[in-house]
Amino acid sequence: MPEAPAIEGATHLHSGKVRDLYELTTGPHRGHLLMVASDRISIFDFVLDSTIPDKGEILTRMSLWWFDQLADLVPGHVVSTDVPASVAGRAVVCERLDMYPVECVARGYLTGSGLLDYQASGEVCGIALPGGLVDGSRLPEPIFTPATKADLGDHDENVSYAAVEATIGPDAAATLRDLTLQVYRRAESIARERGIILADTKLELGVRGEGSDAPGAVVLGDEVLTPDSSRFWPADDWTPGRPQASYDKQIVRNWALSPESGWDKTSGEAPPPLPTEVIERTRARYVEAYELLTGERW
Repeated sequence: MPEAPAIEGATHLHSGKVRDLYELTTGPHRGHLLMVASDRISIFDFVLDSTIPDKGEILTRMSLWWFDQLADLVPGHVVSTDVPASVAGRAVVCERLDMYPVECVARGYLTGSGLLDYQASGEVCGIALPGGLVDGSRLPEPIFTPATKADLGDHDENVSYAAVEATIGPDAAATLRDLTLQVYRRAESIARERGIILADTKLELGVRGEGSDAPGAVVLGDEVLTPDSSRFWPADDWTPGRPQASYDKQIVRNWALSPESGWDKTSGEAPPPLPTEVIERTRARYVEAYELLTGERW
């Protein structure tokens, strides 16, 4: 993975698959964090050498839009969009939080790892589901299906609600579950009005520490309801029983798994660079999702 770029007035702290995190050392937001969304793209836990132009800015602008839509449910971590010029448009100043060691996932439809769990046991994260469900089936009601937070290069693992209670305590677990489902229901309704199905989404939640205005308050962090953290499907193309068309990097996954790429998923080696056509189609899909959801032109 490429090294995070140096930013004047900021110290690099950490890099994930897509985002780079810094601490601001000068200016009015000194001591706050600077979260920068790159144009990197990852599939199957590999960060590719190829990038998707404008992806970081699309994800940042979409997250900001969603934070506004959810403000009455849960505060967001964004302090300011006044960021260094070198990362303008793709970065936010955010508050420090004590993040919960839990991936907060809500599912309204069955697909992905949830589908695999269901096929093996009839359950997802310990929640029994009706028989006869297929890929893309709408669930009777949204469910909270938490996962562990994996290190870079590793897989998140679905866990039971009881495991979350054991890790962070019953009260905090209930708060995360209820808040995650509230956010999902709000976002699912908004997306549906715009012709998009929100199949599932992953949230990062934390609490404000001592010394803040509201210590202990739960805050929504990281990105929110982007194509990288959620599955968005065109509502008019939804057909249970098959993989759904998706507003995300599925184009890249499909290419990597095709004979055209020449890549062997079991080899342990990273996929090869993406063809220009795959890059352009993927960028167009991200732009389309942004425009449909926000109503804004890119």
